[in-house]
Amino acid sequence: MSLACGLPLLECVYCLACARWAWKRCLHSGEVDSATWGLAAAADFAPVPRMCRLVMANYEDDLASPLFAPPGGYGLDPAAVLRRRTYADTRGRVTPYLLYLDHAHADIVLALRGLNLVKESDYALLLDNRLGKRRFDGGYVHNGLLRAAAWVLDAECDLLRDLLERYPDYTLTFTGHSLGAGVAAMLTMVVVLNLDKLGNVDRSRTRCYAMAPARCMSLNLAVRYADVINSVVLQDDFLPRTATPLEDIFKSILCLPCLLCLRCMRDTCIPEDALLKDPRRLYAPGRIYHIVERKMCRCGRYPPVVKTAVPVDGRFEHIVLSCNATMDHAIIWIEREAQKALDLMLEEEDAMEVPSEQKMERNETLQREHVEEHKAALRRAVTLSVPDARAPSPYGTFDDDGGGVRHRYQPERSESFPPVGARQRMSWNDLIERVFDRDEDGQIVLRSSSFSPR
Repeated sequence: MSLACGLPLLECVYCLACARWAWKRCLHSGEVDSATWGLAAAADFAPVPRMCRLVMANYEDDLASPLFAPPGGYGLDPAAVLRRRTYADTRGRVTPYLLYLDHAHADIVLALRGLNLVKESDYALLLDNRLGKRRFDGGYVHNGLLRAAAWVLDAECDLLRDLLERYPDYTLTFTGHSLGAGVAAMLTMVVVLNLDKLGNVDRSRTRCYAMAPARCMSLNLAVRYADVINSVVLQDDFLPRTATPLEDIFKSILCLPCLLCLRCMRDTCIPEDALLKDPRRLYAPGRIYHIVERKMCRCGRYPPVVKTAVPVDGRFEHIVLSCNATMDHAIIWIEREAQKALDLMLEEEDAMEVPSEQKMERNETLQREHVEEHKAALRRAVTLSVPDARAPSPYGTFDDDGGGVRHRYQPERSESFPPVGARQRMSWNDLIERVFDRDEDGQIVLRSSSFSPR
């Protein structure tokens, strides 16, 4: 009798939980995520449309005669594409990519394409993970993406080192879209921790632009590497907001509605500060640039505005129920809206007729503000008890030249923060040994099974 009376009560609790979730999700729009963020500057956002076009160039068979070029073309010289890798070259270990020497912008760019829906190898790469499987540099990362990044860097390390030595004033940029964005973020982390493999290049010469990235690293790492990794998200894009592990989604495709319902109810009912304390939970990496072009309860698109921040809490925690959630993930739309936003920012600067000296001063001020914002995010992560979060060291990461301008200091072994323990460091040789084996001919081959977490 008591059990029969308890069933209606349980049904009421379940219905109330579903109603609360539906109410919060229906009232949540993409613009809310970055409502309190500051506006991005044109100088900081300028590389984004160019990186999008380089990623899109991977979809062309012949760059000299492109078939899918955006308006204005890709803006690259086919003769300056030093290397292109297809699926046949990578054997499914990573998505296709190209290495481009951009003389016009003094940049060495490695651009990776996104997920190919008809390639099983891409799904295998995506599913090679589970919560807590791969620990790296004091946090957790996506195992499959880390292995792909290690393969790319091992294949291109010598060429990258030669280019950086030949062009000492050029920057090294990793970029990608979707699945490739996660690999690019992992590449940046591994490179920053092993800069001696590229000729002891300075950390400030390395950067990453991840377009619509998958959640690939724990919160402490996402905040720690915000000075070199930049994520670009268009309005309601679903992938950076998908807190449910992607491997769980694909492996449970037959009961996907049940899985998403339980996950969404769990994330809605559990306080966010409790979610922040889960060290295995993955997030979108680095500093985030959010392109906002639509407003709630209003039709049509507005002139795009770019917001930026290094958020700790509120880092795209909830999926937006929007008909544009999948369309905003497309690299074509990201490039188009990013270019519109950049053009508007440049037009505003031209209308103000700011002298060049003041522009330079403004850019220096913005760089100092980014440094302070990064330090504030690191301190906030410690305040919120984010697992393995480390406050910025006044003797290691930031250095003052006496004139009030702060520069990043390159510590030994490219370790940006004091190590918590020897077990949290993974050198390049350790990473290669754990990811690869050698065959009978002495050639390096990828291990068939993933290595165990540290």
